[in-house]
Amino acid sequence: MKICITQTEPIKGDINRNIEKHLQFIERAIKSKADAIIFPELSLTGYEPELAKNLATDINDQRLDVFQKISDDNQILIGVGLPTKIGNGTCISMLIFQPNSPIKIYSKKYLHPGEEKFFVPGENLLPFNYKNNKLGFAICYETSIPEHSKKIYDQGANVYIASVLNSINSVDNDIRRISAIAEKYQMTSFMSNFVGTSGGYRCAGKTSIWNNQGKLLEQLNPVNEGIAIIDLNTQETTKIQL
Repeated sequence: MKICITQTEPIKGDINRNIEKHLQFIERAIKSKADAIIFPELSLTGYEPELAKNLATDINDQRLDVFQKISDDNQILIGVGLPTKIGNGTCISMLIFQPNSPIKIYSKKYLHPGEEKFFVPGENLLPFNYKNNKLGFAICYETSIPEHSKKIYDQGANVYIASVLNSINSVDNDIRRISAIAEKYQMTSFMSNFVGTSGGYRCAGKTSIWNNQGKLLEQLNPVNEGIAIIDLNTQETTKIQL
């Protein structure tokens, strides 16, 4: 199985234009024969808490149908980030499109201090099987919650994927945390981050892949968009910086 993670520069609050950008990255992943591609936190809107309520949507949004079609046609899992509506507020979510399957929703349960002004805690999606691997997910601040990563391990995941916004001031701490998670729980681990600016933060890039001993196998640079891919069977990695 080949997993691709992305490093993108979001267009503030513009879902349609961000979808177009996503399609370009997905095309590159398909050409590289990836089985899955994951984008950063709130990738379809950028990390814009003050805009999130008005931008929030749900799985019935027809603008998202293109991702399901591409997933079906190319047998690729696609994970995109956006705010979603629930009864009492707005969640930070990842929508996961699988070939010929219902959409899965992973919502951030552990909010970063300050996010509660704009978001409500959501429901984490338990790890699930995909192409002979078990995938577990985290969104940004959740990487710092020990019980979160332990639960993913206890549920049998061998892959840990963190979709984040990390600023230049916080990225190195997160890199150390995810490396430690990979080593402690023997999970191949990923961090997908933005470059550019979003939500007033200078985003740090350094999108990374670690093996299940916590060794860094691949990392993108701090400034350019791109993708990084690993073949879980051979441990071979590739990257494309744009």
